[in-house]
Amino acid sequence: MKALVLSGGAGTRLRPITHTSAKQLVPVANKPVLFYGLESIAAAGIREVGIIVGDTAAEIRAAVGDGSRFGLDVTYLPQAAPLGLAHAVLIARDFLADDDFVMYLGDNFVVGGITDLVDDFRATRPDARILLTKVPDPRAFGVAELDVEGRVVRLEEKPPSPRSDLALVGVYLFTPAVHQAVRAITPSLRGELEITDALQWLIDHHHPVTSTIVSGYWKDTGNVADMLEVNRSVLELLTPADEGTVDAATEIIGRVRIGPGATVHGSRIVGPVTIGARTTITNSYVGPSTSIAEDCRITDSEIEYSIVLSGSSVHGVGRVEASLIGRNVEITPAPPIPAAHRLVLGDHSKVQISS
Repeated sequence: MKALVLSGGAGTRLRPITHTSAKQLVPVANKPVLFYGLESIAAAGIREVGIIVGDTAAEIRAAVGDGSRFGLDVTYLPQAAPLGLAHAVLIARDFLADDDFVMYLGDNFVVGGITDLVDDFRATRPDARILLTKVPDPRAFGVAELDVEGRVVRLEEKPPSPRSDLALVGVYLFTPAVHQAVRAITPSLRGELEITDALQWLIDHHHPVTSTIVSGYWKDTGNVADMLEVNRSVLELLTPADEGTVDAATEIIGRVRIGPGATVHGSRIVGPVTIGARTTITNSYVGPSTSIAEDCRITDSEIEYSIVLSGSSVHGVGRVEASLIGRNVEITPAPPIPAAHRLVLGDHSKVQISS
């Protein structure tokens, strides 16, 4: 069995972070989201992985390499434009050959991995197995309709009037039958080859398509709110460690991981919190569900329920929370007079200012 991991796409919902970084490499608990998926694939006993890459191909290649660090053999498959999940299957035809495969969206996060799902698929081998979860607003997802016996009868991509609240999770399992389906469908109104249309083709042509309701935790990390929530959930399982230097004036409460070469002076850290290598925390408060990457500086500030990427600094700021802070960012107090906001913002930014 092989794996097809999708790591193209522009990541527009995470702008401006994704103007300069692949969305699949934005870290959760100081580890890129993509790495969690690759680790789950390796744990399921799969070794051959094809990674679909687009404009951020060089960055994905630099991060993942040949896959050996994960126990994988990685092949990179360029996609000229994000033309849909079924299009990714289409261009991966030679790599996939006639093997069964799992398709995994590189910016999705499934707690508990996929080993049980893969083992069950290998044992039963329907032509497709989809994962479903209930969501409050299914209009943003592919949506499945089940009959009274729980069989999949209909799938739609981002329907304006969903027939159910069951959204497709970004993990799919297929036999080679799907290759006929992706060749048979035509682009949707969005101009993409939709995997939901390929699945519907399989259903209409009497191929067995089964589903599993995900009872564990799943998130599409495509926006800031979901990134922060996934970060919180991963940190809940954090194993404490102290590989840095913490002075006697610092108070550490709960599960806190301090990376090599990090220093903490006169501060209060309330876990779960992870602090990256060579980061310095001075006279500050770091609250629960916060990940601070390597080479950062937090001074005379408070931060909670946030993600701070590498090389950034927060100095003299009263309170930062529910924030995703990019690489090499500087956050400082604004001048007290005149009372005005001074902003330098990239395209597609979103700012919330207290009046």
